[in-house]
Amino acid sequence: MQRGQDIQVESDITTPLLGRKNPFNDNVANDSTGDNDRAPEWPGQSDFDGLPWYKTPSIFWLLPPFLLTALAFGGIIVPKLNLIKDLICRDYLAEQAQLNPGFSALPVIFNGKPNEQCRSAAVQSRATQFMLMGSIISGLLSAITSPQLGALSDRLGRLPVMAVTQIGGLTGEIITIVAASHPETFPVWWLIVGFVLDGLCGSFIAGMALSHAYATDCTPPTRRSVAFGYFHGVLFTGIAVGPLLAGLIVKATGSLIPVFYITLGCHATFFLSLLFVIPESLTKARQQSAREKHHLQENVRRESNVKWTTRVRTYNPFKPLKVLYPTGPGTSSAIRRNLVLLASVDTIMFGVGMGAMTVVIYYTNFEFGWETPEQSVFMSAVNICRVVCLILVLPLLTRWIRGPASRRNSHRQAGCDQFDLNLIRIAVLFDTIGYLGYTLVRSGPLFILSGCIAALGGIGSPSLQAALTKHVPHDRVGELLGANGLLHALARVVAPALFNGIYSATVGKYTQAVFMCLTIGFATAFVMSWGIRPGLYSDDTDVTVLAEQEDYEDELAI
Repeated sequence: MQRGQDIQVESDITTPLLGRKNPFNDNVANDSTGDNDRAPEWPGQSDFDGLPWYKTPSIFWLLPPFLLTALAFGGIIVPKLNLIKDLICRDYLAEQAQLNPGFSALPVIFNGKPNEQCRSAAVQSRATQFMLMGSIISGLLSAITSPQLGALSDRLGRLPVMAVTQIGGLTGEIITIVAASHPETFPVWWLIVGFVLDGLCGSFIAGMALSHAYATDCTPPTRRSVAFGYFHGVLFTGIAVGPLLAGLIVKATGSLIPVFYITLGCHATFFLSLLFVIPESLTKARQQSAREKHHLQENVRRESNVKWTTRVRTYNPFKPLKVLYPTGPGTSSAIRRNLVLLASVDTIMFGVGMGAMTVVIYYTNFEFGWETPEQSVFMSAVNICRVVCLILVLPLLTRWIRGPASRRNSHRQAGCDQFDLNLIRIAVLFDTIGYLGYTLVRSGPLFILSGCIAALGGIGSPSLQAALTKHVPHDRVGELLGANGLLHALARVVAPALFNGIYSATVGKYTQAVFMCLTIGFATAFVMSWGIRPGLYSDDTDVTVLAEQEDYEDELAI
């Protein structure tokens, strides 16, 4: 392989499932041919040779506590949204009583039971606007912090930075517990503090990106889509099973509060596991190498003797996105096109999904009269379909197409292949069909069926993000996924603002207009996916610092 060239390979790379003799060792230190003396074929292959199993990083260390957090996340989605809706309804009814002395309504009940008096377009509109504000605040803050956390994880390790992302969830759940404990008097606007803390700590966007970075460190390129699929599968398992468990807890206790306490405990367990149980995936040598490159960049800044006011003036919050547009030796316009298109399709899919989350909950309440039990069943059905695709269909399909370990040829870094692209395109197509169903159907069962069809597109996100990591050197994976987190954070701001705004303006008139817009978003991503080409990757490890120094000097010269 020659440096400074783009390498195009045929998509004949084969891969096994993630299993090995030791399920906690996800490295590829041994080959089926028994040739153990050859040079490593991907950067992380020999990092953990000779380590005992309890010090060897693997995604299987991270998945169990990640599942606990996912169950907690899924379990509180509906109760938290309905708690916010009921708090807003309480304030709205009190406001109406003050404006109209003759106005009367039943008091709002905060034990998870239906509140028919809150099933109105005015309350729906205010609730979506509140969630929109929270999403904007959290999204903007996480857009700033996510790239920094991703790059910081390259220098300090994945686990300490991942633990920081959990602090926001911990504090947010404490605020929610207070709100659920005193709903009659708790000011709903205090929940905004939870969104602020969540955003400052990177939110779940940074947490997911760092989980993928961890998986990248200890998983060969040809198996990353499966590894990422396991994380997404675990996430949606939590979203599927969590609401059912939450419903059972609410039914057994007659209160929402135990659900929020259990959620807090799950976050705390994950936090402690990151600090004391899970092995670090990034070796000290790799951390030191990343720190040395960072110090070189800092030296350039210090030697420039630029005033802090100039630095503020030239600060570019979108600078982390430069990793998606690499220049210099080892890169080309084809690589840049691939990275931009992959990131764009991934951002559109994420944004449309985020924009639909709140709308679907409130829409089903308005259109079908569904309350927490029915909404929980809907979410569970949809996410069970998604989990089956991620945990069963994707690994088995990968094994069938690429072959078992005995037929494996190589784990070299070789860009995404045609199989990756086919997965991405099929996934986006299923999403498009499912959301078109949301637009057209007018019955509950058909709405659930449309959701299940859209859920088949769940294989798209891990395939997209795995394909992205195959285009850059190993020492820039955290930076790349941090930049991807920036795009996700921006999508988290723009998409809910756009789609919640559309729903708020059209509810009660043409309520399905928002789903037509969501369908158009997926259709756009499907068209863009056909511009991606297989077999391209960048080998620019040695020129990274120089290129970034030149970029910085150019900025100061402006």
